[in-house]
Amino acid sequence: MAKKLKTSVSLDRDLLAWIDAQIKTKRFSNRTHAIEFALQRLKDAG
Repeated sequence: MAKKLKTSVSLDRDLLAWIDAQIKTKRFSNRTHAIEFALQRLKDAG
């Protein structure tokens, strides 16, 4: 994968809480992983 660039996003509190819960269950390793996963899915869907 190409070098990652640092950026900032603002997320709804409930969405961020859901991401953090998924990290606790080991679905994602961190917030970056969760957001990259979601964006890749959107990109692949067209």
